[in-house]
Formats: sequence, structure tokens, C-alpha cells
Amino acid sequence: MSDLAIQAKDLTRTFGSFTAVNHITFDVRAGEVFGFLGANGAGKTTAIRMLTGLLAPSGGNATVAGYDVARESESVKRSIGYMSQRFSLYDDLSVRENIRLYGGIYDLTSSEIDDRTRTMLARLG
Repeated sequence: MSDLAIQAKDLTRTFGSFTAVNHITFDVRAGEVFGFLGANGAGKTTAIRMLTGLLAPSGGNATVAGYDVARESESVKRSIGYMSQRFSLYDDLSVRENIRLYGGIYDLTSSEIDDRTRTMLARLG
């Protein structure tokens, strides 16, 4: 088993003619602390979205927790935890709708989403 938690090679993401992430290559070993620093618009969020399986790369490849981010994005999502720097509930959605949205993003069944929604709303009021 590899001691790499993340491996990215020439990871790229384009939106039409705009290149948001341009051939980044890096490794993160298990237990290391790693962060992205850069100006607004530098591609940090786009890179994280690819690494968390929320956005498909346009080129290159990456693995997270041993899973290919392009082909095994659901396995990536089930294997990691991620907290954005900015809390990211959608203001135009109710709390219930936000919970259901994120449950769907993480591929929970309708029954699991219903159960967790009830539990969270009861706990949080």
C-alpha cells in the first residue's frame, strides 16, 4: 500500500477556453499537513473540488485515499472529510433543503436522507 494520501500529476481543469487549474503536480504523504495558498482566482477551490470528487478533471490524473478522482469519485467522497474555509450553506435554500442537497451530493439514499434530516433538525431545533 502506498504511503501517499494524495497524488496529483498534471491535474488540469478548463472551462471552455479558460484554464482554472494548469497541470499541477504534487504528492501528500499520509499524516502530512498540506494547504493551498494563492490569490483569489488562482484555482485553489477548483483544485479542491477535483480532489474531493465534486468536479471532474479536464486532464491529468489524481488519486485520493487510493481512489482515482475521475473514475472513483464516489469512493473518494466516502473516504474523506472536507470543511471549506467558508461555511457553504446556500442562502436561498432552507436548512432542510441544504441537508437534502448535501445528502444527495454524498450519494445517500432517499431513506438515509430522510432519517438524517429528521435527526439533525430534531437535534439542532
